[in-house]
Amino acid sequence: MRHLEESRSESNAALEAQALKAAAGQWAANDPDPATAAQLQALIAGTDPADAAELADSFAGDLQFGTAGLRAAMGPGPNRMNRVVVRRAAAGVAAHLLALAAGGSPETDPSRSGLQETGDAGTSPAYQPRAVVGYDARHNSQAFARETAAIFSAAGIETFLLPAPLPTPVLAFAVRSLGCEAGVMVTASHNPARDNGYKVYLGGRAVAAEARGVQIVAPHDSLIAGHIATAADTAELGDTTAIALAADGWTVPGEELLAGYKLAVAALADPALFPDRELRIVHTSLHGVGHETALAVLRDAGFTDIHAVAEQSAPDPEFPTVTFPNPEEPGAMDLAFALAQQVGADVVLANDPDADRAAVGALDPATGQWRQLHGDEVGALLGAHVVARGRSAAGGDRAGGHLVGGDRAGTREGGANTSTPVFANSIVSSRLLARIAAAAGYDHVQTLTGFKWISRVPQLTFGYEEALGYCVAPELVRDKDGISAGLLIAELAAGLKAAGRTLFDMLDDLALAHGLHSSTQVSIRVEDPQGIAAMMAGLRAQPPAGFDGSAVAQFTDLSVGSAELPATDGVAFLTDNGTRVIVRPSGTEPKLKCYLEVIVPVGGPEQLTAARAEAQRALAAVVLDVKAALGLESA
Repeated sequence: MRHLEESRSESNAALEAQALKAAAGQWAANDPDPATAAQLQALIAGTDPADAAELADSFAGDLQFGTAGLRAAMGPGPNRMNRVVVRRAAAGVAAHLLALAAGGSPETDPSRSGLQETGDAGTSPAYQPRAVVGYDARHNSQAFARETAAIFSAAGIETFLLPAPLPTPVLAFAVRSLGCEAGVMVTASHNPARDNGYKVYLGGRAVAAEARGVQIVAPHDSLIAGHIATAADTAELGDTTAIALAADGWTVPGEELLAGYKLAVAALADPALFPDRELRIVHTSLHGVGHETALAVLRDAGFTDIHAVAEQSAPDPEFPTVTFPNPEEPGAMDLAFALAQQVGADVVLANDPDADRAAVGALDPATGQWRQLHGDEVGALLGAHVVARGRSAAGGDRAGGHLVGGDRAGTREGGANTSTPVFANSIVSSRLLARIAAAAGYDHVQTLTGFKWISRVPQLTFGYEEALGYCVAPELVRDKDGISAGLLIAELAAGLKAAGRTLFDMLDDLALAHGLHSSTQVSIRVEDPQGIAAMMAGLRAQPPAGFDGSAVAQFTDLSVGSAELPATDGVAFLTDNGTRVIVRPSGTEPKLKCYLEVIVPVGGPEQLTAARAEAQRALAAVVLDVKAALGLESA
């Protein structure tokens, strides 16, 4: 009997494998890309178990389009980034733009806040939508962008295709500069070399004023996903013959677009208030597309003593000198720090491969070693610098740190004066920015994670999140921009150097004024996404009673949502002594992210050293308690 059951199981497995290979063969026959078609044929013919596993995963389902667009490993099949998937995504975005043009937008018409579109691609639009498409230097990025432009043009959308691999902030700038209803950026940002992605912005007549040039949020993601599903509903797998591609018809902007971005960003520097430019900078673009643009902006603003990491300056889709092209990852900035030590630099500025993030390094006087500043430290420094640049409150009552998200984005209680500058950061970022804002008489808004929320806060003056994303000039780029952030850090550091001080001295000033806010992150990378779901379920079922001996005073299941904050997958803990722990799955990688912050009071300069030691001790203890709560280690 057991032998019969085993035979049946083997027979069923063989049938499933046969059906999978037949499906893959059909996809390969329809694949417009000879390279991925050949990869698929090799997997079909392969006898290695790894080939079978890769084939199964490539057809494990359709790559899901969300508010972050698409992001995945490149390769054949519906669960990978390839020309079939990108063609369908482009067709979906085009259909959504035409439907918005025909029937209005849920953002411009509050009565249409649900998922039902009143127009569709078959209805005559009230206007001709415009779109701009950009791309980075990853493998296939240019091909994906060009086919997107061809599909948009064939659909009747006035389309601009950026002339070269350029930073994501340039694309976000172009959405508003060119008056576009949409922008598409082909990039996987700081993901590994095997990945690529597809990020969508809306603007122009498609959305409300505060959302122009901002990444999409619901319901636009679901509406686009619906159009993508329609495009993918074909008799044969991988068939895209019904999606028209124009041979030409799009416009390639001239040099004036990039020149306009550089000019506008360089003009952010304020030489009247901060005239000092004696600063030795080391810069790395981590093999990405930020090198030329970032250095041009710095030089145009008067910073000329710049040393670039030669091994990482030119775009290279293989990212050969780093394990992960993410400045947050250990080792990513080692070459920059070595060069800084060699040339006697004052500061290190690093951009991730698409230059929408900025990392900052400096020589820590406490250790005599170069170290990267935490994203929350840089966010606090930039917030304080924006205040010092003179964006003072214009009167009116301060409105405290009220939450924002969803259709309620930007709502603040108390009838706050809308001319008052507004700072914003995400729920996982430090609470120090709220204290800096309060001391300056500014409003502060807390949002869900992601710049799709931060950037749409009305009257935003400055926003950031701890993952090295900073928006210092929302009037230019309503997204994170590592180039403009790097410029303001250089301006700040040069002014401090002229006064005989450092970035660390300014961090000490902030600790004395507001308490020492110290934060860290624990990232748990998993192979099986079910492991993340299991750990989140465990935290909800058995929340920890405390962290580092301080009892949990408040537990919040963020998936429930509230009147102030839409539902999101995460949990938050706040203890009696103010320690905060937030745990959430990553939106772009197979990781569980844990965000920890402790606050240590500082009575005077003589207590700073002891306060820093206590903060590090407390964070280390909280890390152990978090891992124990997740079942990873015993406390």
